[in-house]
Amino acid sequence: MKAMIFAAGRGNRMRPLTDTCPKPLLEVHGRPLIVWHILNLVRAGITEIVINHAHLGNRLEEALGDGSAFGATIQYSGENTALETAGGIAKARPLLGEEPFVAIASDIYCPYFDFKQVETVLEDNDVWGRPHADTKRDVAWLYLVKNPPFHPGGDFSLHSFTVRNEGEPKWTFSGIGVYRMSMFDSIQPGERVPLGSILREYIARGQVGGEIYRGEWKNVNTIEELEALNGSATTFNKKT
Repeated sequence: MKAMIFAAGRGNRMRPLTDTCPKPLLEVHGRPLIVWHILNLVRAGITEIVINHAHLGNRLEEALGDGSAFGATIQYSGENTALETAGGIAKARPLLGEEPFVAIASDIYCPYFDFKQVETVLEDNDVWGRPHADTKRDVAWLYLVKNPPFHPGGDFSLHSFTVRNEGEPKWTFSGIGVYRMSMFDSIQPGERVPLGSILREYIARGQVGGEIYRGEWKNVNTIEELEALNGSATTFNKKT
């Protein structure tokens, strides 16, 4: 399985830090946010990684290189302007291939997430070994978390490992998901498309599974959140 890390966002709420440093290179406990993901993926045996970028993308490539320093192989999908998540996946499709892949938001901190579990969540067959019909099998698997203070209403509900648009209680999408590439067939490379609307369409069809992740998870959106995680002054990768 391959992985994609979304790193094309501008990080406006993190300015002025992100005026000169890509948000994924901001450090938590002495390590860039994106490196936490890379190391956790490699630990799980997922070593082929695609990273999309737009703002200060050259800084990301300089800092991470070809991935060999981490035991990974990293390829980059550059975007002139950020294409949103689904648009970014469509553009990176030649690098990702056609098999299911895991995608991670680069601005979350979840140091203990075990990526070994993602390789088996999208089943092609039922419990008797019979192939699922295309209209019945899950096309995505989402990891949901407890609603953070900045998003108290949540995103989706969960019933017997099936994600639903409606219902209670609501949970927040963590930014970690596993997807079949067929979800993005209608998107042309270079088209700017968010993931949310596509997800909700498949959720309405009953084709998105999920589970609750209860480990440490933080969405790092502001300088204050970054400083709180570090317990002191903000740090960032100073490589130029």
